[in-house]
Amino acid sequence: MFEERLFDLVGVLHKIADPLMTENVPHELIGGLAVLIHVEAADPTHSTLTRAVDLMILRSDLERVKEIASQHGFRFRHSAGLDMLLYGETDSTKNAVHLIFSGEKVRPNQATPNPPIHPERRTIHGREAFVIPVVDLARMKLSAYRDKDRVHIRSMDAAGLITPEVEKALPIDLQSRLQHIRETE
Repeated sequence: MFEERLFDLVGVLHKIADPLMTENVPHELIGGLAVLIHVEAADPTHSTLTRAVDLMILRSDLERVKEIASQHGFRFRHSAGLDMLLYGETDSTKNAVHLIFSGEKVRPNQATPNPPIHPERRTIHGREAFVIPVVDLARMKLSAYRDKDRVHIRSMDAAGLITPEVEKALPIDLQSRLQHIRETE
Protein backbone atom coordinates (compact mmCIF):
# COMPACT_ATOMS: atom_id res chain seq x y z
CA MET A 1 0.00 0.00 0.00
CA PHE A 2 2.83 2.40 0.89
CA GLU A 3 4.48 1.95 -2.50
CA GLU A 4 1.17 2.25 -4.37
CA ARG A 5 0.36 5.53 -2.62
CA LEU A 6 3.88 6.81 -3.22
CA PHE A 7 3.67 6.01 -6.94
CA ASP A 8 0.33 7.85 -7.12
CA LEU A 9 1.82 10.95 -5.49
CA VAL A 10 4.97 10.90 -7.59
CA GLY A 11 2.86 10.45 -10.71
CA VAL A 12 0.80 13.53 -9.86
CA LEU A 13 4.00 15.44 -9.03
CA HIS A 14 5.50 14.70 -12.43
CA LYS A 15 2.25 15.52 -14.25
CA ILE A 16 2.52 19.11 -13.01
CA ALA A 17 6.26 19.53 -12.37
CA ASP A 18 7.38 18.37 -15.83
CA PRO A 19 5.39 21.05 -17.70
CA LEU A 20 6.38 23.71 -15.16
CA MET A 21 10.03 22.80 -15.71
CA THR A 22 9.55 22.88 -19.49
CA GLU A 23 7.96 26.35 -19.24
CA ASN A 24 10.67 27.58 -16.83
CA VAL A 25 8.20 28.42 -14.07
CA PRO A 26 10.03 28.72 -10.74
CA HIS A 27 8.72 26.13 -8.31
CA GLU A 28 9.86 23.55 -5.81
CA LEU A 29 8.40 20.54 -4.09
CA ILE A 30 7.82 21.23 -0.40
CA GLY A 31 5.87 19.62 2.44
CA GLY A 32 5.66 15.98 3.40
CA LEU A 33 6.72 14.61 0.02
CA ALA A 34 9.87 16.74 0.11
CA VAL A 35 10.53 15.43 3.63
CA LEU A 36 10.08 11.87 2.35
CA ILE A 37 12.51 12.41 -0.54
CA HIS A 38 15.21 13.91 1.68
CA VAL A 39 14.76 11.32 4.44
CA GLU A 40 14.73 8.41 1.95
CA ALA A 41 18.08 9.60 0.60
CA ALA A 42 19.60 9.96 4.08
CA ASP A 43 18.07 7.09 6.09
CA PRO A 44 14.91 5.38 4.80
CA THR A 45 14.13 3.84 8.20
CA HIS A 46 12.73 7.23 9.25
CA SER A 47 10.40 7.78 6.27
CA THR A 48 6.76 8.69 6.61
CA LEU A 49 4.21 9.08 3.82
CA THR A 50 2.13 12.15 3.12
CA ARG A 51 -1.32 12.69 1.62
CA ALA A 52 -0.73 15.38 -1.00
CA VAL A 53 1.77 17.12 -3.22
CA ASP A 54 2.76 20.63 -2.10
CA LEU A 55 4.45 23.01 -4.53
CA MET A 56 5.82 26.44 -3.72
CA ILE A 57 5.49 28.99 -6.49
CA LEU A 58 5.59 32.76 -6.81
CA ARG A 59 2.24 34.51 -6.38
CA SER A 60 2.99 36.40 -9.62
CA ASP A 61 3.08 33.06 -11.49
CA LEU A 62 -0.30 31.79 -10.26
CA GLU A 63 -2.24 32.57 -13.45
CA ARG A 64 0.49 31.03 -15.58
CA VAL A 65 0.56 27.91 -13.38
CA LYS A 66 -3.23 27.60 -13.64
CA GLU A 67 -3.04 27.85 -17.45
CA ILE A 68 -0.24 25.27 -17.75
CA ALA A 69 -2.01 22.97 -15.28
CA SER A 70 -5.29 23.13 -17.22
CA GLN A 71 -3.45 22.03 -20.36
CA HIS A 72 -2.27 18.93 -18.50
CA GLY A 73 -5.49 17.64 -16.94
CA PHE A 74 -5.64 19.74 -13.76
CA ARG A 75 -8.40 22.01 -12.51
CA PHE A 76 -7.81 24.93 -10.16
CA ARG A 77 -9.80 25.15 -6.95
CA HIS A 78 -9.70 27.62 -4.09
CA SER A 79 -11.16 26.09 -0.95
CA ALA A 80 -10.83 26.81 2.76
CA GLY A 81 -8.24 29.48 2.04
CA LEU A 82 -6.04 27.13 0.02
CA ASP A 83 -5.22 27.11 -3.67
CA MET A 84 -4.97 23.67 -5.20
CA LEU A 85 -4.91 21.79 -8.46
CA LEU A 86 -7.12 18.73 -8.81
CA TYR A 87 -6.13 16.12 -11.34
CA GLY A 88 -8.71 14.59 -13.67
CA GLU A 89 -12.45 14.51 -13.16
CA THR A 90 -12.47 13.84 -9.43
CA ASP A 91 -13.34 16.43 -6.83
CA SER A 92 -11.36 14.46 -4.26
CA THR A 93 -8.37 16.25 -2.81
CA LYS A 94 -6.63 12.88 -2.33
CA ASN A 95 -4.17 13.60 -5.13
CA ALA A 96 -4.42 17.39 -4.98
CA VAL A 97 -1.46 19.64 -5.60
CA HIS A 98 -1.47 22.36 -2.94
CA LEU A 99 0.00 25.66 -4.10
CA ILE A 100 1.97 27.58 -1.48
CA PHE A 101 3.50 30.98 -2.15
CA SER A 102 7.11 32.01 -1.62
CA GLY A 103 7.54 35.01 0.67
CA GLU A 104 4.07 34.62 2.21
CA LYS A 105 2.62 32.98 5.29
CA VAL A 106 0.10 30.14 4.83
CA ARG A 107 -1.56 31.02 8.15
CA PRO A 108 -1.29 34.23 10.17
CA ASN A 109 0.25 32.40 13.14
CA GLN A 110 3.12 31.03 11.02
CA ALA A 111 6.35 32.32 12.62
CA THR A 112 8.12 33.40 9.41
CA PRO A 113 7.12 33.81 5.77
CA ASN A 114 7.96 31.02 3.35
CA PRO A 115 11.52 31.19 1.98
CA PRO A 116 12.56 32.21 -1.53
CA ILE A 117 12.57 29.48 -4.17
CA HIS A 118 16.06 27.94 -4.47
CA PRO A 119 15.37 24.34 -5.49
CA GLU A 120 17.73 21.42 -5.74
CA ARG A 121 17.43 19.12 -8.75
CA ARG A 122 16.59 15.60 -7.61
CA THR A 123 15.80 12.45 -9.54
CA ILE A 124 12.51 10.97 -8.39
CA HIS A 125 11.53 7.67 -9.99
CA GLY A 126 13.81 8.29 -12.95
CA ARG A 127 12.72 11.88 -13.68
CA GLU A 128 14.01 15.20 -12.47
CA ALA A 129 12.08 17.44 -10.11
CA PHE A 130 12.90 20.58 -8.16
CA VAL A 131 12.91 19.98 -4.38
CA ILE A 132 13.28 22.49 -1.55
CA PRO A 133 16.68 22.39 0.20
CA VAL A 134 16.72 20.85 3.70
CA VAL A 135 17.47 24.12 5.49
CA ASP A 136 14.46 25.85 3.90
CA LEU A 137 12.25 22.82 4.53
CA ALA A 138 13.25 22.75 8.20
CA ARG A 139 12.55 26.49 8.42
CA MET A 140 9.06 26.01 6.94
CA LYS A 141 8.22 23.05 9.16
CA LEU A 142 9.41 24.80 12.33
CA SER A 143 7.60 27.98 11.33
CA ALA A 144 4.26 26.20 10.76
CA TYR A 145 4.77 24.01 13.86
CA ARG A 146 1.63 21.88 13.49
CA ASP A 147 1.63 18.29 14.79
CA LYS A 148 2.53 16.90 11.38
CA ASP A 149 5.32 19.46 10.99
CA ARG A 150 6.84 18.36 14.29
CA VAL A 151 6.63 14.73 13.13
CA HIS A 152 8.43 15.72 9.92
CA ILE A 153 11.12 17.54 11.92
CA ARG A 154 11.64 14.44 14.09
CA SER A 155 12.01 12.29 10.95
CA MET A 156 14.47 14.71 9.37
CA ASP A 157 16.46 15.00 12.59
CA ALA A 158 16.53 11.22 13.15
CA ALA A 159 17.80 10.77 9.58
CA GLY A 160 20.68 13.17 10.31
CA LEU A 161 19.42 15.92 8.03
CA ILE A 162 19.26 18.68 10.63
CA THR A 163 22.98 19.18 10.97
CA PRO A 164 24.66 21.86 13.10
CA GLU A 165 24.97 23.95 9.90
CA VAL A 166 21.23 23.69 9.23
CA GLU A 167 20.46 24.51 12.86
CA LYS A 168 22.73 27.61 12.80
CA ALA A 169 20.98 28.86 9.65
CA LEU A 170 17.63 28.94 11.48
CA PRO A 171 16.36 32.09 13.21
CA ILE A 172 16.72 31.95 17.02
CA ASP A 173 12.98 31.40 17.64
CA LEU A 174 12.99 28.42 15.26
CA GLN A 175 16.13 27.04 16.91
CA SER A 176 14.18 27.16 20.17
CA ARG A 177 11.32 25.23 18.59
CA LEU A 178 13.77 22.64 17.29
CA GLN A 179 15.28 22.29 20.76
CA HIS A 180 11.81 21.91 22.29
CA ILE A 181 11.01 19.09 19.84
CA ARG A 182 14.27 17.36 20.67
CA GLU A 183 13.68 17.65 24.41
CA THR A 184 10.00 16.78 24.61
CA GLU A 185 8.94 14.65 21.68
